Amino acid sequence: MTILLSTLNARYTHASLGLRYLLANMGDLRETTQLQEFVIGAKTTDVVERLLAHQPRIIGFGVYIWNVEETTRVVALLKRVAPQVTVVLGGPEVSYESQEQHIVQLADYLVTGWGDVTFPALCRQILRGPKPLMKIHAGVQPPLDEIKLPYADYTDQDIAHRTLYVEASRGCPFKCEFCLSSLDKTAWPFDLDAFLVELESLHARGARLFKFVDRTFNLNIKASLRIMQFFLDKLAAHPDDPVFAHFEVVPDHLPDALKEAIQQFPPGTLQFEIGIQSFNPEVQGIISRKQNNDKSAANIRWLREHSHAHLHVDLIAGLPEEDLDSFARGFDQLVALAPHEIQFGILKRLRGTPIIRHTQAYGMVFDPYPPYTILATDRIDFATMQRLVRFARYWDLVANSGRFANTLPVVLGNVPFANFMALSDWLYAHTDATHRIALDKLAALVTQWLCSRGMAAEDAAALVDSDYAGQAHKAKPKADAKAIKVDAAPQRQARHLAA
Repeated sequence: MTILLSTLNARYTHASLGLRYLLANMGDLRETTQLQEFVIGAKTTDVVERLLAHQPRIIGFGVYIWNVEETTRVVALLKRVAPQVTVVLGGPEVSYESQEQHIVQLADYLVTGWGDVTFPALCRQILRGPKPLMKIHAGVQPPLDEIKLPYADYTDQDIAHRTLYVEASRGCPFKCEFCLSSLDKTAWPFDLDAFLVELESLHARGARLFKFVDRTFNLNIKASLRIMQFFLDKLAAHPDDPVFAHFEVVPDHLPDALKEAIQQFPPGTLQFEIGIQSFNPEVQGIISRKQNNDKSAANIRWLREHSHAHLHVDLIAGLPEEDLDSFARGFDQLVALAPHEIQFGILKRLRGTPIIRHTQAYGMVFDPYPPYTILATDRIDFATMQRLVRFARYWDLVANSGRFANTLPVVLGNVPFANFMALSDWLYAHTDATHRIALDKLAALVTQWLCSRGMAAEDAAALVDSDYAGQAHKAKPKADAKAIKVDAAPQRQARHLAA
């Protein structure tokens, strides 16, 4: 073994698309290159032992915001026990502000940005000489038709047990300052015919769960329609073995042709991730986000009322200029549109993103450690931000989980944000915890809270008992621990959401 590609994924069900791109583009080094993935939380010594068992000369690590701390420990241990192994880093977390990072100081080389061409070339120099003198190598961005697609490198095990990440394009034309894609000049499409051939091959091998990582899937409607037609054809040909596709879509760009295609998808086959982030026009202007709020709201409403697509809509708390009242208004507006899930995120300062330019003007204080979460702004103090963090966690447990489908509307009432914040504050006061709350305990707590708000005890108990949460203790909670969403969504969606 000569070259090893590795990363620590957030979960086993996540398969690294970036490493597979590198593997597919190793050229004459392909036969002596191998991929080995781990999951965060693995014991550092075990990871290092398994890596060194391959006797590698080069190890390339994919470094991300969720794994940088653990990967730093892996690299530090590697350089102690096997200093002869050359360590090369790549990935978004180390592509910016790299000089100050301990993991970069530990490593031998760093590839910033695109690695498809640069990493294989660097490996050839390391192995065959002349040895590179520069530590940091800026990734070359080749035309997309010169990049070999990686989908054949998904194994049968990947297809059987993991979400398959695919992309019909790279980049993004929008400039939202909290996102690394704001640094792109535009979106670059892969050759669509070649891409669909790869999807066909994956489907023939048994793949049924596809997650598109394109930032703007519906930017080019002609391409979007061809891709959707691919999935519709598969659904028509294999109705008893359906595919499931996940797309990230621009919320204010949903022309009639796309709506017609969307309406043809049956339940459990289509999910849209929709980034709203904020409904406040002033906030949108500050972060360079172009979004027609009226069109976005109308499109979400249309999707909810006229399609079977599962809608996962994002909001971000802690953006510059957004105070608690502004965020609450946006949250209530989104609740009224009734998406299946509201992903309540807290702003993170990703390395390299332009959001940092607002630090002084808006008093933005970020955690210095990954994931660099916002701690306070001039509009939201630290204590209030912590309340929002807890709100987000309890929202996942109560609302997004699907466990309290009948109870949730009663909890939210006609002022959803204020009422759920009251529940969140109450839960924290009574548990001092946001994690490891058993479902039966959570159901009892929600019942108790409803009673504290004036509902009769028997009515509160009956309401919660009508939900999955209330019945959990009567079912098989251990065996069905990952089935919490099956009652709220078709099974193929449940499999993806649980991942």
